[in-house]
Amino acid sequence: MRLVGLTGGIASGKSTVSNLFKDAGVPVVDADVVARNVVQKGTGGWKKIVKAFGDEILLDNREIDRAHLGQIVFSDPSKRQLLNRLLAPHISSGIFWEIAKLWMKGCKVIVLDIPLLFETKMDRWTNPVIVVWVNPETQIERLMSRDGCSEEQAQNRINAQLALDWKKSEADIVIDNSGSLDDTKQQFQEVLRKVSEPLTWKECLRSRDGLISVVMCTAVGVLLAQKNLL
Repeated sequence: MRLVGLTGGIASGKSTVSNLFKDAGVPVVDADVVARNVVQKGTGGWKKIVKAFGDEILLDNREIDRAHLGQIVFSDPSKRQLLNRLLAPHISSGIFWEIAKLWMKGCKVIVLDIPLLFETKMDRWTNPVIVVWVNPETQIERLMSRDGCSEEQAQNRINAQLALDWKKSEADIVIDNSGSLDDTKQQFQEVLRKVSEPLTWKECLRSRDGLISVVMCTAVGVLLAQKNLL
């Protein structure tokens, strides 16, 4: 089984590339979806957040006001770190459970769409690591247009994350999303070809079919050994 890491920065276009993988029939584990699930009302993650940040971050229906919570953590690094520490175990276990379900289905290539891939050290479980990069000017313009925020607010949110250029330097594959969607799609086709190459023998052993083959070969070996001993 091949685990492909996909990450980027805010407004870099990571979700666009993630959707291209889905459209191509490649299963994607989306950490943002997992994160939303682990903070639903009544869950362990929900209880930790309410205890740490108080009822002020709740909507009338007692669900977490994600927009308000986002404003709090983006303006205060210590609270952002606190939130990450509280949710990291829940999100990690949720991601691994999604991987397990796809493994049981026999999927051989799985994309892990994780914004904090490097921050959570999950990049060591993935190969290759794909970073969706965009130049700083385009990133700010897209963020301002998408969220209706000021240039200062956009820059503060970008600065709250690991530098995108640093992520680019750590990547195995870089998709430059500074241009048009057609440019990105063209780059994606080459990336799709690379991640769809035949699995290495180590990756085969990690797949469901590979494990079944190992078990069957081991069983046959044991039976033959017993037969020779009789």
